[in-house]
Amino acid sequence: MKKIIMGIVGYGGMGSHHARNLIAAEPNVALKGAYDIDPKRQEAIVADGFKAYDSYEALLADPDIDLVLVATPNDRHKPLAIQALEAGKNVLSEKPAMMSPEELEEVLAVAKRVGREFFVHQNRRWDPDFRIVTALVKQQQAGEVFRIESRVHGANGIPGDWRHYKRYGGGMILDWGVHLLDQLLYLLDGPIVRVSAETSQVLGNDCDDGFTATLTWASGITAVVEVGTTNFIKLPRWYVKGAQGTAQITDWDLSGEVVVATGIDTSAPEPIQAGVGLTKTMAPPTEAAIRREPLPAGVPLEPSFYENVAEVLNGKSERIVQNAEVLRVLRLITVIFKAAATHQTQPFE
Repeated sequence: MKKIIMGIVGYGGMGSHHARNLIAAEPNVALKGAYDIDPKRQEAIVADGFKAYDSYEALLADPDIDLVLVATPNDRHKPLAIQALEAGKNVLSEKPAMMSPEELEEVLAVAKRVGREFFVHQNRRWDPDFRIVTALVKQQQAGEVFRIESRVHGANGIPGDWRHYKRYGGGMILDWGVHLLDQLLYLLDGPIVRVSAETSQVLGNDCDDGFTATLTWASGITAVVEVGTTNFIKLPRWYVKGAQGTAQITDWDLSGEVVVATGIDTSAPEPIQAGVGLTKTMAPPTEAAIRREPLPAGVPLEPSFYENVAEVLNGKSERIVQNAEVLRVLRLITVIFKAAATHQTQPFE
């Protein structure tokens, strides 16, 4: 298989991460060089052992480059991607692919016209915690799932500089939200019929520093997606409710468990003291009524993202991250913004 030679535009946190950790680990992909408008980052490119191009145009003029990674602020994805496509290069964009579904449609039309491929780095489909949840849902370890809660919480505010500004594509919906939404849409089949949402702007930025969205599928499954940057006490990364049990993944360390009903002891529990009153409803089930189980082993998604890109460009495989799926996520994000702005539940699909 032909090795894919890459160039990068934007050598900040994500661009350099691709160079140092992701591309370097792939046998069928190699990075030749990069370009960044910041002189210090130009120096970092050379220090990392790669060629620092004098301009983006110089990078695109290099006949060795097969694939260009766009790892710039989000508002620059569209013009840089189109410029690379029209220069005859295949393009890989960091997420979110574009600022809107309309922008992505425009870029995809250019890719089709010039006969080149456009990819989006929706890498969180490969996350171990998501692979565990996928196994849990598919195997119905907690019974048929009817509610999934997916959260990412931190207490450090919005990172970086441009991510603080809406005009550059900042905010948590376009930062982490695009990942969590992509995971759920990849996991669950069928149309989403209702969307409600609220955003947080407690840090004084002109973009969201957190959000909560509730999605309802036509099948009846409900998903809550939440991202927070002012959470000094985290809620679980995943909380999954099924007809016969409940599962939880606490954090990135993959700690958690599944608690399932045994069906052995269905007698009403004894009431317990709850505050100043008594309750049977909230009393814990008897020891015989439940069974605690470990989380299932997640099945790795193969091949890796970059290996899949190399296979697609060599005509040997179908892409794992389909552009139609990326477009669906961007359309959903548009509806989430609308639901939050209007304080009204919005239809979708």
